[in-house]
Amino acid sequence: MTEQFLKDPDAILDYVIDWSVSYLLSGEQITASSWFILPQGAANDLAIDTTPPPVSGVTTVFVSGGIAGKIYQLTNRITTDQGRTDERSITIRVEEK
Repeated sequence: MTEQFLKDPDAILDYVIDWSVSYLLSGEQITASSWFILPQGAANDLAIDTTPPPVSGVTTVFVSGGIAGKIYQLTNRITTDQGRTDERSITIRVEEK
């Protein structure tokens, strides 16, 4: 199930995915994390500002912008030191607050 969040177009917010809860094996570390926005071309509306390095199995992304009334999917793709790869997504609905 995809988590859903509300965001104001003027807000700059951070979103996190905690991979340690139900994915990472004991002692497993995330070695690569990338974020992307769907639908394609939506990156012109909603913007990924920064993506700090993963800490203790948690990945973070800071997002700005977006057009009120639009829904975006923000996906995080990771690779671990065990050679495993997976993706998780969140949904962001942009509304004036």
